[in-house]
Amino acid sequence: MGSLKLLGLLLSVILCILECQGATQSTKPNIIIILIDDMGFNDVSFHGSNQILTPNIDALAYNGIILNRHYVPNLCTPSRATLLTGKYPIHTGMQHFVQIPDEPWGLPLSERLMPQFFRDAGYATELIGKWHLGFWRQDLTPTMRGFDHHYGYYNGYIDYYDHTHHMLDKNYSSGVDFRRDLKRWHLDNGTYATEAFTNEARRVIEQHDRSRPLFMVLSHLAVHTGNEDQPMQAPPEEVAKFSHISDAKRRTYAGMVSSLDKSVGQTVRALSDRGMLNNSIVLLYSDNGAPTVGIHSNSGSNYPYRGQKESPWEGGIRSAGAIWSPLLEQRGYVSNQVIHAIDWLPTLAAAAGVQLPANLPLDGVNMWPSLSGNLEPQSRRLLHVMDDIFGYSSYMRDNLKYVNGSSFEGRYDNWLGDLPTEEDDPLSAYYAQHVLSSEVQQVLGTRSLTNDRIEQLRADATHRCPSNEQNFTQSIYLCQPLEAPCFFNLAKDPCERYNLANLYPLQLQLLEQEVQQFRINAIDSVRVNTPDLRANPAFHGGYWEWWNDTTITAGSGGSKWNIFNWVWLSCLSCLHVAVKYAL
Repeated sequence: MGSLKLLGLLLSVILCILECQGATQSTKPNIIIILIDDMGFNDVSFHGSNQILTPNIDALAYNGIILNRHYVPNLCTPSRATLLTGKYPIHTGMQHFVQIPDEPWGLPLSERLMPQFFRDAGYATELIGKWHLGFWRQDLTPTMRGFDHHYGYYNGYIDYYDHTHHMLDKNYSSGVDFRRDLKRWHLDNGTYATEAFTNEARRVIEQHDRSRPLFMVLSHLAVHTGNEDQPMQAPPEEVAKFSHISDAKRRTYAGMVSSLDKSVGQTVRALSDRGMLNNSIVLLYSDNGAPTVGIHSNSGSNYPYRGQKESPWEGGIRSAGAIWSPLLEQRGYVSNQVIHAIDWLPTLAAAAGVQLPANLPLDGVNMWPSLSGNLEPQSRRLLHVMDDIFGYSSYMRDNLKYVNGSSFEGRYDNWLGDLPTEEDDPLSAYYAQHVLSSEVQQVLGTRSLTNDRIEQLRADATHRCPSNEQNFTQSIYLCQPLEAPCFFNLAKDPCERYNLANLYPLQLQLLEQEVQQFRINAIDSVRVNTPDLRANPAFHGGYWEWWNDTTITAGSGGSKWNIFNWVWLSCLSCLHVAVKYAL
């Protein structure tokens, strides 16, 4: 009996030691990146809009730093490649278009990614949600590129509920695009995507071993459209909150944004409940501007900025963003420092004490001292877009912005997404109280955030186009980028209305020379835009997955091909070629 008591005591001591070890937090900060998809600059209420209120996102921004001049590439795939590599798309070959499901290419394996550097430094690395950087080979997928775990999808978008991706312009079967690591995952079928990703983020946080720091990218589907046959999807109870919005599409979009805002509150709450928030950095931003009209349009608003997603204008490349951390020396202010997605790898690595190789060729710079200390804005030169296949470029030196060419024959060159003032949310009359009662604010609990401070920060972050008696449609100011390059002074003309090229031709010439220097050092696009019929989900049990390796077993999430598959595919290929040449 005494032996049993001694054994029980010994087990208790061992369990206590294990629990104490698990309770010891790493000294390195947790890094949480909340990446939103296709949200407009004007669709978070901290930028002044009263139509859709985002109290949790706003509370995070007001308690941290509002990134008022945060820039990103203008498309999903280039933007995500930029975040993970710290390089411009022209230096990784990712500058041309997005990764299409049946195209055999992806982010080159020669690139070492942010999660690899952080994992080497002892971090647990998690990707939840969207990847969109290639999957035709298994070694291109997230768990082969530095993430310990991935829960989510490979393509650019999926249905919010059944998690399928359907290429309506191709004679392909609809395929489920949802994984847990490399395994096909169907247990969460029917769960709204934003909710599914939030639940997973909470699970990861709740089960995290705090002796290791956490690096987590929560890469939402929201507020990108779903499949083309049912693009706008949101929980009915969320849509019902926005009866003041007359346009049905915009009303559903508001429900998508509202669900996303709720997710931010729940994620921050989970970090707090786990005792991790006091040593975390939370970065939130949209991967590019909203597509107000055209392909995959979601009715998002980038107003008053010009253009939208997949355009060279501010509406496509200026992203709503904020960063919060108790490690920031100064918080609760609006930063006008120009910062770009290329900067987050060196910036977050520096903040976390993660050593990057000395010879690593990055385009980004460490902006942590500038942000943390609220220093005077640094001078910056940024290449926004250089796509010599589609034939347009966008570049900025400090406040001088150069645009040459445009996308979609100039259809996105206007000022889109102006919102009717008579459709303000009724709760906007009590906006500050709404923010103060949000879940994020309740978790952060900072008393320095008052009604007056909220209103002041919001005013500082609200963008308006300065009035000018001269008509910007006069020929001397007219910008026709498909005919001739234009340039603007963003300090005086942030909405890009007054083209200065005719007034200052020498300055235009200098900007063109600087763009040409970037072109000299650019590498070719790695995109392979020839469809590969082997990608068809019909050949993979109704799932989207890697298709070049036919030896992967079903146990690893793949599928073996038999002779029938190859014969059938060969017939399809022959028929495809025959029809092409017949036409």
